[in-house]
Amino acid sequence: VGLRNHGFWRPKALLDTARFTLSFNSWHRKIHQDSQALWKHEAVQKYLETLSKEYQQVSHLLNADSLNEFEQRTLRRRCADLSPIAAAFQEIKEAEKEIQELEAMCRELDRRDEKQLLELALEEKETLDEKMNLLCRKLFQLLVPKEKYDRSPVILEVTAGRTTGGDICQQFTKEMFEMYQNYADYKRWTFDIVNYTPAEIGGLHHAAAHISGEDVYRHLKYEGGTHRVQRIPETGMSSRMQRIHTGTMSVIVLPQPEEVDIKVDPKDLRIDTFRAKGAGGQHVNKTDSAVRIVHLPTGLAVECQQERSQQLNKEIALRTLRAKLYQQIVEKQLSQEQSARKLQLGTRAQSERIRTYNFTQDRITDHRISYEARNIKEVLCGKEALDKLINRLLEFAEIEAVTEYLENLQASEEGGC
Repeated sequence: VGLRNHGFWRPKALLDTARFTLSFNSWHRKIHQDSQALWKHEAVQKYLETLSKEYQQVSHLLNADSLNEFEQRTLRRRCADLSPIAAAFQEIKEAEKEIQELEAMCRELDRRDEKQLLELALEEKETLDEKMNLLCRKLFQLLVPKEKYDRSPVILEVTAGRTTGGDICQQFTKEMFEMYQNYADYKRWTFDIVNYTPAEIGGLHHAAAHISGEDVYRHLKYEGGTHRVQRIPETGMSSRMQRIHTGTMSVIVLPQPEEVDIKVDPKDLRIDTFRAKGAGGQHVNKTDSAVRIVHLPTGLAVECQQERSQQLNKEIALRTLRAKLYQQIVEKQLSQEQSARKLQLGTRAQSERIRTYNFTQDRITDHRISYEARNIKEVLCGKEALDKLINRLLEFAEIEAVTEYLENLQASEEGGC
C-alpha cells in the first residue's frame, strides 16, 4: 500500500486536504453569525466529513505491514494532526443529537401543555446550546493555524488623542490603561509599567507596559486601534450644560517574543536624559533619571522614567525600542499574509476607529463585529465583561479564517486548479 495511491504523500496543512465543490456563492455571511451557524453550513460539514474519513483511512493504513519507516512516520504525524479534529467532530455530532432529541421532547411537552417540565427542558436546551457553541469553537481553533506570535508577551501603549472640549481624552486614556492593568491581573499576567506620563489635570497623556503570561498577544492583538469616547465632562461649562464631548485615544499592541534578536547600532541612537514627571517623591524631581532614545534611521522614539536608576531606564527603553523595530518586521509579514477579509480584524491602523464608548447611553460598540455591550463601568473594570468582549472578537476571527479558507478553496475549484 503506497502513500501516493492514497493521496497522503504530499505534505499539507490541516486546512489543505479536501477537494470538493462548495456553494458559498449562495451564502451571504452575516456579521452576527456564530460558530454554530458556520458548523451547520453544508460546505463545512462536507469538509469535516472528508477529514474524518481521512483519519479513518490513515489509522487503517498504519496497521499495514508493507509500509517502510518513512511512510509510517509520515502517517503517524498526519494521524496525530487529525485525531483531535476527528474526536471534536464526533463530540459535536453527539451533542447535536442530544439537542435534536431535547427539541422533540419540548414539542411534545408543549403539545401536552406540561409547562413546568417544558421550562426545565428549555433550560437544559439552553445549556446544551452553550456547550455546542463551545465545542464548535474548539473545533475551529483546531482547524485554524496558530499565529506565530500568539503566545508572545507584548508591549502595550496608550496615547491620548486631542479634543476641543476639555480633558476627556486624558481621563479616558487613564481609565483604559487601568482597565488593561486590571485585565492582566484577572488573567494572572505580569504587568510592568515602563513609561507613565500623567496629564496636569489628573488624566494620562501616554503610558506603556510590558505584559507577559499565557497567550497574552492572542487576547490583546485586536485591541490595537483608535478607541472613541462620548461623554459629558465632569467639570466646567459643558458639564452644567450637559453637552456631550467626543474624544479619542489610541492603543498599540506590539508582540515581543522572549528572544528578540534585533541589533541596534549605538551610532544610530540619540540618548537624552531628563527629569521624570509625576509622583515619585523628591528623587524624581532632583535627578535626570528618565531616558529618551531616538532611533535616527527610522525616527522611532521611546522613553522610560519608571525606575530610580538612569541605567535601568535606559535598558528598559532599549528593550522597548527593539520591540518596536521588531514590530516593523512583524507588520510587514502580517501585511503580506493579510488577505481581503471582510472583517479586517488583523489591521492595526491607528486611524481605524475600532470601538466607541458612549457613556451617556451606557453602551460600548465594537464596530468591526457590530457587537454591543452595556454597563461601561463593568467593562472598564477589566474582568469578566471585557473578557467576554475579547473572546467574541477571537470567535469572529476564527470564523473568518475558516470561512476565508473555504471560499478560497471554492475559487480554486472553479478555476480548475
